[in-house]
Amino acid sequence: MQLAINEAKKALAYQEVPIGAVIVYEDEVIAAGYNMRETTQHTLSHAELVAIQQANEKLGTWRLEDCTLYVTLEPCMMCAGAIVQSRIKRVVYGAKDPKAGCAGTLMNLLTEERFNHQTEVTDGVMEKECSELLTNFFRKLRERKKKNKA
Repeated sequence: MQLAINEAKKALAYQEVPIGAVIVYEDEVIAAGYNMRETTQHTLSHAELVAIQQANEKLGTWRLEDCTLYVTLEPCMMCAGAIVQSRIKRVVYGAKDPKAGCAGTLMNLLTEERFNHQTEVTDGVMEKECSELLTNFFRKLRERKKKNKA
């Protein structure tokens, strides 16, 4: 999870929401990504999707069956769908997302038995550190917006 946090900190350099992800296969990090939606202006530039695409390229397959995804924030519906579709075995995340979390908070798409694949989920890993990154980012963003209005 520390590596995912390091990825999230990279997003800060671009004034992106600090979310980071890494994918591990056979005890080796094979992919990493951070949120880049503002930079790319692409809806799909979530940390998880960036990492999934890298892992696909690294392994030469869309199936990531023996991989674990570590991400600092609970996956949204789009990312949860991509995780299921890519057959990722396990997801470990830090902070819960009360507005968009689809790995246990609002719903759990990762363990939905009606899908042809389910993913193991571990939540709350380094939750405090992951939450603080997001809280501090949004606090500073609100302060900047308030200054700009004044």
